[in-house]
Amino acid sequence: MSEHDLPDRYDPQSVEANVYKWWEKNSYFKAEDLSTKPPFSIILPPPNVTGSLHIGHALDHTIQDVLIRWKRMSGFNTVWVPGTDHAGIATQMVVEKELKKEGLKRQDLGREKFVEKVWDWKKTYGNRIVEQMKRLGNSCDWDRLTFTLDDGVSDAVRKVFVSLYEKGLIYKGTRLINWSCPLETAISDLEVEHKETKGHLWHFDYPLADSDQVVTIATTRPETMLGDTALCVHPEDERYKSLIGKKVKLPLTNREIEIIADEYVDKEFGSGVVKITPAHDFNDYEIGKRHKLEFINILNKDGTLNEHAGEFKGLKVQEARKQVVAAMEEQGLLNKIEDHKNSVGYCSRSGAVVEPYLSSQWFVKIKPLAKEAQHVVESGTTSFEPESWTKTYLHWMNIIEDWCISRQLWWGHRIPAWNCSDCSHVTVTEDKEVTKCEGCGSGKVSQDEDVLDTWFSSQLWPFSTLGWPNETEALKTFYPTDVLVTGHDIIFFWVSRMIMSGLEFCKDVPFRTVYIHGLVRDSQGKKMSKSVGNTVDPVELIDQYGADALRFTLISQLATGKDLKFSQQRLEGYRNFMNKIWNATRFSLAALKDFDTQAEAPQPDELSAYDQWLIYKLQKVTESVDKHLTSYRFSDAANDLYTFVWNDLCDWYLEFIKLTIYGEESSEKKATQHVLANVLNYTMRLLHPFIPFLTEEIYQKLPVRTEALVVSDFPHVAKDKEFFNLGAQAKAEELDFVKEVITAFRNIRGENQIKASEKFAAIVFPKDTESQRVMNLNRASVERLAGLKECEIKEVKSLSKCAVTPVHVGKYIADVIVPLEGLIDIDEEVKRIEKNKEKILKDIFLLEKKLGNERFVQNAPEEVVLADKELLLSHKSRFEVLEKSLQRLKD
Repeated sequence: MSEHDLPDRYDPQSVEANVYKWWEKNSYFKAEDLSTKPPFSIILPPPNVTGSLHIGHALDHTIQDVLIRWKRMSGFNTVWVPGTDHAGIATQMVVEKELKKEGLKRQDLGREKFVEKVWDWKKTYGNRIVEQMKRLGNSCDWDRLTFTLDDGVSDAVRKVFVSLYEKGLIYKGTRLINWSCPLETAISDLEVEHKETKGHLWHFDYPLADSDQVVTIATTRPETMLGDTALCVHPEDERYKSLIGKKVKLPLTNREIEIIADEYVDKEFGSGVVKITPAHDFNDYEIGKRHKLEFINILNKDGTLNEHAGEFKGLKVQEARKQVVAAMEEQGLLNKIEDHKNSVGYCSRSGAVVEPYLSSQWFVKIKPLAKEAQHVVESGTTSFEPESWTKTYLHWMNIIEDWCISRQLWWGHRIPAWNCSDCSHVTVTEDKEVTKCEGCGSGKVSQDEDVLDTWFSSQLWPFSTLGWPNETEALKTFYPTDVLVTGHDIIFFWVSRMIMSGLEFCKDVPFRTVYIHGLVRDSQGKKMSKSVGNTVDPVELIDQYGADALRFTLISQLATGKDLKFSQQRLEGYRNFMNKIWNATRFSLAALKDFDTQAEAPQPDELSAYDQWLIYKLQKVTESVDKHLTSYRFSDAANDLYTFVWNDLCDWYLEFIKLTIYGEESSEKKATQHVLANVLNYTMRLLHPFIPFLTEEIYQKLPVRTEALVVSDFPHVAKDKEFFNLGAQAKAEELDFVKEVITAFRNIRGENQIKASEKFAAIVFPKDTESQRVMNLNRASVERLAGLKECEIKEVKSLSKCAVTPVHVGKYIADVIVPLEGLIDIDEEVKRIEKNKEKILKDIFLLEKKLGNERFVQNAPEEVVLADKELLLSHKSRFEVLEKSLQRLKD
């Protein structure tokens, strides 16, 4: 097989791994810390070291890789910095599960030995997701691969903690936090999954202390009444104004609690009286602070009730709930029970119900940091794409609360604080070890047992990965980064914190643009979930269809700001697209076997109309792809390329030039070979950011190429004027007209069920001299590509028993006419058209009825209403065409 040959079928499995190894071997992804090229940088959002590539990653990484490859080819010193996150809870859980198989707990090993076990696990399995990223085609600078527990990142974490502590922005305090009882640790809001759950609303009567009167409250969590420290009513609720300030006997306890007033209470909900449990409800916590109530914690760390629960001490929450309800019923204080649905928070790691828990934790004061982070987005220093997410970001920054940064784990960044048992002083330092108290000099110091929230280290990602706190050349060159690509669910948890820390420690924003993409949903638009069973494994899809097909499937549906529906059928369609490109290239390489790469470029007058048409189409798609990528309209760029490659290049140009290519040697053939060779080169370069493996494999076989596609130049019209000047808009418009005429003949053949092998005589009736000129010039192509016996270019007086399709492209107008007598059974065709008319009339009636329903128009999504309106217009237009066809057949 010569170097220009391709195998007869495209096999991604035999191509992708070899191509990727070749890229890595030649260091094509490597960026330079010092370069005369303009820098472009992206920091990869670090996936969990425990994880596997999921479909969300596949979308997220494909977007970034498209940008990186495009910019690399456009002459930028481009870096994509990869990394993985130590994922404190997830990783610790994985290793604890392994220990459990041996009948061990982490406490049996002790902290030091357990952490060694986790590091061993990381060395064995931690690179799995990196290898999967390579399968997808990620062109990261792997020499810069960073882990959130690497020494450099750990140095940065300690420096940031100490700096914020010394400024009074980190403190230790007792506050209400999300608590996972099985894990016995605080968790972030992101690790809380809220689910609508069927439960009950229990109505209890609380007796007034000074009378026989009772006050009825309703609760979804009866066990928390043991920690009540007040009842609350709205200050303007006439029913209860006289009770404000009075006390009730708290059932099942020996305490009395006061009835207070607060505008937080909704007078219309329930009885209008709310029980206040400040230590076990976030809303109650705020009321408790406002009214200086007592905070009574009734829970132990493991989720059992503590001594404040009295006789219920030691019970798990669910058992305590049953027994509290039974005790209230026994005392005659259970008023009623109602079925009730409410949103319950579950720990995404353990699956257990999350408990609001009063606990001593480390916190960051956020509001002093949030002010500048809000300003840089308001001023446009950092912008969101789509812009609508700016409002979400600013809203969150306005309501932001202090951040709980401590976790009761052993795996992670240990909090750099040492407690003195003699004087209780806390020594906070960047030192890795502390042997004596900085307050009293005592040697009785011990490091805080907690570790930092994983998000604490990842907030530093845009600069810690570039060497901060050292003033590295990488930091000077690539910070601020250009684009952050991420999902909307972590704008608050990660994006905002990176902006705050970047401004605080690097005095500049961490990125100029935040591109927010939607979720990948299933083909029905449902959120993917393992429990539902509608998830897809991208690695399995790559095994079956190839990475390029998967990438193109995702990127081609990426409408700005919207979720996308993933379907296997669409993926199969784009695999066919890969095969189409491959087969078209095989045909083209055969046509170019004797192409002289050293020959001079043809002059414009040596090119056929087909050549000029294709070059013009290539110019337009080159302009559109660059424009769409610049404005982050990835699907528009991908779909424009799809249309050019599938339709213009493969379906039309290669068909137009077959006679020339298979013909005798001539100047026209040489010119066509020159155009074909160069268009293949340009096309592979345009496609490469989207489908890198297939294009690189093909590029290496092209007669016109450089060393490697991955580092070749991305096409730009201004830079490639010499070639694009060979195109001609006028010729392109003529050929578009010819194309539509051929298409009209093909459609008539299909609609009338005329066999593909049947050659018949037909007519084109041009409506002006220019249209006639173009048709006369291209009659042979029309006859060959439409499968006609002959095509007359003439005026027609009678259209009786004819199929007619009007064609109008730009200034060119003609009727495409096929006399049907002798070709089809006229009577049967009349019946078919009448049947179609009836069906379309029914569809029109149903759509008009639907669109005439005001409730549907007001409540349905705008795109659904618009689609129905367009469908109605299409049906009406089709009905008119059928009417005219029927009339001609009956004449």
